Amino acid sequence: MSDIPAIAIVGASGRMGQMLIREVLQSEKAALAGVTERAGHDWVGRDVGTCMGGAEIGVAVSDDPLEVFAKSQAVIDFTAPAATVEHSVLAAQARAVHVIGTTGMDVDQLVKISAAARHACVVRAGNMSLGVNLLVQLTRQVAAALDEDFDIEVIEAHHRNKVDAPSGTALMLGQAAADGRGAMLDEVADRGRDGITGARERGAIGFCAIRGGDVVGEHDVVFAADGERIVLRHLATDRRIFSRGALKAALWGLGKPPGEYSMLDVLGLS
Repeated sequence: MSDIPAIAIVGASGRMGQMLIREVLQSEKAALAGVTERAGHDWVGRDVGTCMGGAEIGVAVSDDPLEVFAKSQAVIDFTAPAATVEHSVLAAQARAVHVIGTTGMDVDQLVKISAAARHACVVRAGNMSLGVNLLVQLTRQVAAALDEDFDIEVIEAHHRNKVDAPSGTALMLGQAAADGRGAMLDEVADRGRDGITGARERGAIGFCAIRGGDVVGEHDVVFAADGERIVLRHLATDRRIFSRGALKAALWGLGKPPGEYSMLDVLGLS
């Protein structure tokens, strides 16, 4: 019997789902335990290799996450908030590492994720890339070094089909800026400006979301004062940076005690 960890991928038909499947199949450090899709999806019951336009790989798409999780050491999840919450309960029952790249979750959903993390290792991040997580650290440090004479704006751009705004990464960056200043993000965030808004409030952290085309992901953190600006930037040109990071997180989580972790923990930057 192989000692290679078995990884489950949920949301198999999605763009990230297919990329994650390919990432695991190409890896020498992990094996594909199974994949899932929602009940009634036309991929269910079919070989996922042929569904993705290739040869059969001997893994059929299932609509029973618990059955798949039971034979997996880790689950990678880039789906939707409600589905991710359901998966968190099932992954905890299976004592499988749950790697969550899903964004747009509300407070109640995050509380449920935290409850599941009392029974299993959960790695959750708004962005799985090494570069973005370094940017988070830099944002925190720069915000801590500068006073409120520097206005902070987080500007993000994504493809036309992204459904949540600001992006999870933008919120990570805003949180890092708030942490650097010793502020509560909920109290200083300015997420929307339209019409006669008045002057910018001192100490606010602004967010701007751009949607269009096939943009993979672009994030700027702007520190603007009279006479100068500092711009920290990350540009993603290949979504594989996210699947590589997610697999790294899944392997890192094996054997870790129950709890909530981030990519900063995975990368040793926390």
